[in-house]
Amino acid sequence: MLFVELVLIRWTAANVVYLAYFSNFVLLASFLGIGVGFLRAGSDDDRSGYAALMLAAFVLFVTVFPVGASQAGGRHFAGLFGMFALPIWVSLPLIFIGVAAVMASIAEGVARVFKTFEPLQAYRLDIGGSIVGIAAFSTLSFVGASPIVWALVVAGVFLLSYRPHVTRRQVVTLLALVLLFTVGSLSPHDHWSPYYRVTESSPTEGGIISIKVNGLPHQSIVPIDLLKTQQPFYFQPYEHLGDNPLRNVLVIGAGNGNDVAVALSMGAQHVDAVEIDPVIQSIGRAQHPNHPYEDPRVSAHIGDGRAFLERTATRYDLIIFALPDSLTLVSGQSSLRLESYLFTVESMRSVRDHLSAGGAFTMYNYYRPDVFDRFAATITEAFGHPPCIDDGGGTLGPRQQGVLTVGLAPGDVSCADTWTSGTIRPSVATDDHPFPYLQGRTIPTFYIMTLLLILLGSVVGVRSFGGPLREMRPFVDLFFMGVAFLLLETKSVVQFALLFGTTWFVNALVFAGILLSVLGAVSLAQRINLPRPQVLFGGLALALVAAWAVPQESLLSLALVPRFAAAVGLAFAPVFLANLVFAQRFKDVGSATVAFGANLLGAMVGGVLEYGALVVGYRALLIVVAAMYLLAFLTRRGGHSRALGSFT
Repeated sequence: MLFVELVLIRWTAANVVYLAYFSNFVLLASFLGIGVGFLRAGSDDDRSGYAALMLAAFVLFVTVFPVGASQAGGRHFAGLFGMFALPIWVSLPLIFIGVAAVMASIAEGVARVFKTFEPLQAYRLDIGGSIVGIAAFSTLSFVGASPIVWALVVAGVFLLSYRPHVTRRQVVTLLALVLLFTVGSLSPHDHWSPYYRVTESSPTEGGIISIKVNGLPHQSIVPIDLLKTQQPFYFQPYEHLGDNPLRNVLVIGAGNGNDVAVALSMGAQHVDAVEIDPVIQSIGRAQHPNHPYEDPRVSAHIGDGRAFLERTATRYDLIIFALPDSLTLVSGQSSLRLESYLFTVESMRSVRDHLSAGGAFTMYNYYRPDVFDRFAATITEAFGHPPCIDDGGGTLGPRQQGVLTVGLAPGDVSCADTWTSGTIRPSVATDDHPFPYLQGRTIPTFYIMTLLLILLGSVVGVRSFGGPLREMRPFVDLFFMGVAFLLLETKSVVQFALLFGTTWFVNALVFAGILLSVLGAVSLAQRINLPRPQVLFGGLALALVAAWAVPQESLLSLALVPRFAAAVGLAFAPVFLANLVFAQRFKDVGSATVAFGANLLGAMVGGVLEYGALVVGYRALLIVVAAMYLLAFLTRRGGHSRALGSFT
C-alpha cells in the first residue's frame, strides 16, 4: 500500500505538470482512499479484487492524458504528442478520484486481513509493511530505477497476495500494468533521479542541450562562447569584483556545469560545485562541451547547498547561488521546496559568515518583480547594505532576468546601481516561514478553493462508499489523533530538512525513523501495562512544549553529532508518546477497521491543515497539534486514552 502510494506521488507528478507544486494532492487522495477502504471492510461487497485493474486503468488514463509544458500556438500546456491538454479543472479532479479509488481498493484488501488479527498486532504488521515499502522505494530511488522496475515490484507483490488462486484475468491485468509503465518509460532521453524525471534533448547545431524535469524546462547545457552572447548574466557578477583573487569559489546549484565553466574561465583557482540532483550533475559531466567537472580545479559535491554551508569551514572569495530552482517539493507531505531554505535570511547570514575578507556573494535567475525585491531585501538585512543590481535583459513570461551581487563590506564590490526598497520594504523568508515565492503570509486562492473542494468531495465519497458516518462517532478521538499526527510528521520532515538538508535520503530516513518510533511504541504497548491516559497525555504535552521551546534553527549552531541527538529527541519523543496514547486506545476498539479508517481520514484533514504553515510558519503547527490532541483527550470514550494517527 505504501509502495504504491509513493509510486503514484512520483509518477503522476512526472507526467502531469499541474502537480509540480501540489504533489501532496496525491497524498491527500491516498489517505482518503485508504480511509474509505478500511471503512468498507465490513461490507459484503468486496472490491479489493479490482485493485490491480483500477491501478492499470489509472496508469492508462495518465499515459493517454499527460500534461507537459509547451509554448506552441500560445498554449502553456500540451498533451500526448503535443496535442491539446486537459484543462486543470478536469485533470486534477480525475486524478484525485483515480488515486483515491486505487488506494481504496488496495486498502480494502488490507483491511479485510487486518480485522482477522488482534488490533495492535494488525497495526504492528501494518507498520512493518510500511517500513518495507519505504525501504524498497528508497532503494530503487538510490539506484535510479525507472517506473518499469516499480511496476514489476507492484505486480510481484500482487501475485504473492493472489496465491494460491491466481486467475488468468489477474495475470493479464498485471501484464497490462507492466506494459503501460513500460510504454511510458521507453524514451532513451529520460532518466529517473530521486527527485523527478529528467529529460535531456539531443544537442543542437550549436551544441545546446535542453534539460527538462517532470516535463518542465529546467536547464540548458550551453558552450561558454554562446553563454557570453546569449546569456550574459552569467558573467555580470564578475564585473563588480575588482581585484578579487577568486582563490576559492562556491557554486550552489551547479547543475549541468555552466556556472562552474564560467567561474573557471574567469580565473577561479578552485571551485566547490554543489548540486543536489546526481542525475543532472552526471548529464553535465558527460555532455558539457567545456567539461567543467573534469577540471582538476573542481571538487563536485552531491547534496543540499544549505547543509553544505553549515558543515564546511572553508571561506570563499565568491559564493554563487546558481539558478537553484528545484521545481519540486521535498516530499508529498509539505509545501517545502528543495531550495526553500537557501533563500531565508538565516541562510544569507550563513553565506556572509563564509566569505573571506574582500569576498562577495551573487545570485541570479528569472525573477518575478516581488520575488526579486524580497531577495534583495533579504540580502540587505543579512549583510547590512544593499546589493548591486543588474538587468540580465531576458524575459520569461512574467519574470525578468536579474542579478544581485553584494560584498562582505560595501567597498568590496563596485556598483553602477544598487537596490533600493520602495515605500514598503518586502518581508523576508525565514527558517520558520521558508516560502520566498509567496506574496506575504497567505494561502493562494487557488489552493483554498481546491482544498475546500477536496474536503467537500471527501465527505461525499466517504458517505457514498464508506458507509454511514455515524459508524465513526465512537472513534472521533482517533480522527483528531490522525489530524495531529500528520502535522507532527510534517513538522519532523521540515525540521530535519533544515538541520541536515532537503535531500531525498534525509527525507527517507525521517519517515523510516517515524515508522520505527511507531513500531517501538506499539511493541512496548503489547508487552507492558501502560500508565493511565492522563499520564500519557501529560507526557505528550510536555514533549510538545519542549519541541516548541527550542526553535529548530537554534540547533544549527551545534556540531553534527549533538545536533542529530537533539533533533531526534525533540522530533521523535512526541511521536513515540503519541503512539503509546494511540496504542492504549486502539487495543480495545470494537471495530479495528472502522477505528483505523477514522484515524486515516483525520490524517487527510491534517494534510489540508498543513497549508496553514504558509500563514503561521511551521513552528506554530505545534499549537495545532496540541489542540488536536486536547480534543482527542476530551472526546475519548470509556476512560481510554485516544491519540495519534498512523502512517500507511
